[in-house]
Amino acid sequence: MTVFPEDRYIQVGDIKTRYWSKGRRGAPVLLIHGIGGYVESWTPTFEALALHHRVLAVDLPGHGRTDKPLDLPYTIEYLAGFVAEFMDALKLRKAHIVGHSLGGAISTRLTLRHPHLVDRLALVGSAGLGKEGSIFLRLATIPGLGELFTRPSLAGSRTAIRMGMHEGTTITEEMIQIDFAMNSIPGAQQAFLRTLRANVQLSGQKESMYVPNTEELPTIRRPLLAIWGKQDHVIPADHASVVAKALPGAKLHLMDRCGHLPMFEHTEEFNRTLLAFLEGQAARSFWR
Repeated sequence: MTVFPEDRYIQVGDIKTRYWSKGRRGAPVLLIHGIGGYVESWTPTFEALALHHRVLAVDLPGHGRTDKPLDLPYTIEYLAGFVAEFMDALKLRKAHIVGHSLGGAISTRLTLRHPHLVDRLALVGSAGLGKEGSIFLRLATIPGLGELFTRPSLAGSRTAIRMGMHEGTTITEEMIQIDFAMNSIPGAQQAFLRTLRANVQLSGQKESMYVPNTEELPTIRRPLLAIWGKQDHVIPADHASVVAKALPGAKLHLMDRCGHLPMFEHTEEFNRTLLAFLEGQAARSFWR
């Protein structure tokens, strides 16, 4: 069984917030999970980063073991502001920001609204770069249907994780048990649906989620890496081209035989690519 870092908690405004922190050397790195995620979503990467950096991962509001108030807006704008407040609460003046899926949209908005907090920006299968997205998530925005789809169960957790992968060979019972436990926390299902419906509708990602990011993307003056699974069926890999067009100097890394969870499906390649970027290597843009 995996030995996880110690859970830590800090008060961010009115929200009791869980996070992990490890490592003392190198520039700090903050990991931001996707919708329905939690700090354990970074398990394959956390320890590898901690060998070279002070690395932190946070449970966003409504997620993991962080508080789940149902009166929050849960929009990208709100969540980016929350991350800024989290960094302030920890007296974290600047960090490399790594965001996956919804966390990528949040990380982009954070960089646009609070550029002084961001050193380098890495987006992993990022939302917030276009309208397209998973049909399952879009259907779950329908009242009643979403409540049925997201009712906590071991089978549901297994299916959700499998949908995020190309082959599913790296799924473990431990991953399923963790996901089920997190989904079963009181208020978790309601907070997930509020987050989803604040940012996604039946036709796709809402304009409030992606239009500010895509229109303002060319103003970003930070090194940027986009990592994508070529067979990502949650957020299409074509969205990486939005980054390439807006920021010709951005680094792009496309992984073959890989879905929405490259940190689990191709851990060694993912960690190597991310670490190289954070350490200022791989100076040219590339596709694989």
